[in-house]
Formats: sequence, C-alpha cells, structure tokens
Amino acid sequence: QVQLMESGGGLVQPGGSLRLSCTASRSIADISVMGWYRQAPGKERELAARIARSGNPDYGNSVKGRFTISRDNAKNSVYLQMNSLKPEDTAVYYCSAGKSWYEIESWGQGIQVTVSS
Repeated sequence: QVQLMESGGGLVQPGGSLRLSCTASRSIADISVMGWYRQAPGKERELAARIARSGNPDYGNSVKGRFTISRDNAKNSVYLQMNSLKPEDTAVYYCSAGKSWYEIESWGQGIQVTVSS
C-alpha cells in the first residue's frame, strides 16, 4: 500500500491562493486515480478533485473553476492549486490513491487549510 504525505497547507486570507502537494512513497505511474478530498468540522468528507492516470480531471461542484489538480508521475506527486479561496474552503484536506474514481485504497494523514481574515 502506498504511503501519502501532504504539504502546503496553512492560513490564507479570503481571495488568496494555496498549493497543496502530495508525495507518495513509491511510483504513482500505475495508480489509476489520485485525488484530494476535504472534511470541514461537523461535515462529511467530500471530493475536492481527482485525476486519472490519463490526466483526465474531475472536480467537486463547489470548487469547479477555482481549483486545479495535476499529477507528476516522475516526482511521485499530485498537486492541488487552490485560487479564489473562500472561508467555506476551510477544512482538512486529504490526499488519496485508488483503483478507480470510487475505489480508494490509501489516504494521507491530512493537512489543515484555513481561510480567514
């Protein structure tokens, strides 16, 4: 099972940007789907974005047009560029790896993102 480590979280003002990184313990070239999920206090974990091995992305409705996911198989990494951040984007963000859009096999430990003035 692949180990995933997130980085790049923190505190940002509304309207600002952050870039999250997720580095895997081994090659991700054979991992079908890499993704980012998030969980706000008192809420269920939800999809932020995911990306197939082909590079085809999929986004949650609340982040479409503001977030961009990318993967670099050579660096065993996946990234989430978050722009125009809103207070409601505040959550713990989790990196994921899976066999398909819906079969997640590994989770990172999560990283806090706080959007506040």
